[in-house]
Amino acid sequence: MTHRIERYKKGHWAEYLGTWFLRLKAYHIKERRFKTKYGEIDLIAVRGNVIVFVEVKARDTKIQGLEAITPQAQQRIMRAAQAFMQKHRQYQNYVWRFDALVVRPWRLPYHVENAWRL
Repeated sequence: MTHRIERYKKGHWAEYLGTWFLRLKAYHIKERRFKTKYGEIDLIAVRGNVIVFVEVKARDTKIQGLEAITPQAQQRIMRAAQAFMQKHRQYQNYVWRFDALVVRPWRLPYHVENAWRL
């Protein structure tokens, strides 16, 4: 199997684990792999009056996962979040938040709330 396919499958698995981890923390998952012309948002979740745009990274360490979310990736996710919000007016009064979720081997996912700001 090629390296690219392996990474793709690993990313899907990390998103699946991330979905369940957030559900256990009382988040309601609204979208997985939301695609726009600006880019993709891995997970979109709601808890209370907060809408959360989550970038999921499968890495060996927390640091590697967080460093993989570059400023360019953050900008892409923020633009995609704006596109989501324009399409889904029911969330217009919600507080926005951008989180990071690092999925590591044999550990619970590492969840960083407010990993960056708009």
